[in-house]
Amino acid sequence: MNTTEDLELSVASTQAAQVPELVEQARGGDRDAFERLMALHQDEIFRLVFFRTRSRFDAEDLTQDIFMAAFKYLPQLKDSDRFRPWLYKIALNRVHDFHRKNKFLAFLGITEHREQTDVADVETHRNPGALDIVIRKEFWSHVGQLSKRFSRMEREVFFLRFVDDLNLREIALTLKRSESAIKTHLYRAIAKFKQDSALSDFLQGEWPGEKDEPS
Repeated sequence: MNTTEDLELSVASTQAAQVPELVEQARGGDRDAFERLMALHQDEIFRLVFFRTRSRFDAEDLTQDIFMAAFKYLPQLKDSDRFRPWLYKIALNRVHDFHRKNKFLAFLGITEHREQTDVADVETHRNPGALDIVIRKEFWSHVGQLSKRFSRMEREVFFLRFVDDLNLREIALTLKRSESAIKTHLYRAIAKFKQDSALSDFLQGEWPGEKDEPS
């Protein structure tokens, strides 16, 4: 008998296999197909935005904007198999625009109060794994401080891999970099992570890809 985790993985695999066909239908104007694509990806896009804004209000607003943009520009997507990294790229662009806007408003002396939501309060619907560690309050607090020592690309790659759960190929497509470049940035970030004594205990056998780390 399959375990609950096996069943969840099977469902996720089946849903992923449906994506290219749904993309083709949605690209032809089928709104029902696009709504199904939204249903499959909405939680993970919301999570991506939330982890980068720490505001549930802004995350909900930006998530809606991201899918509106995806529907508008979907006809421009040439390869339906690349829908997920393409969607993540739109999401990251919207988050970057959001932060640039806030910096500009702050420069003008205009600020908008947003209630900060604790990362641990956001429910995750993913399979157990690295994300279960990341959402611990004490872990996230340390990671937030550590990530300030990352370069922008190291931080982006690290979060896409361990928070958003993208594989190396998807990260490369999302950031429009080669997989070898992504590996380099990821290993540099992991090396900095390992050097932080406050976080070393979390690394004991928990982080995928450590065995593949180059010497």
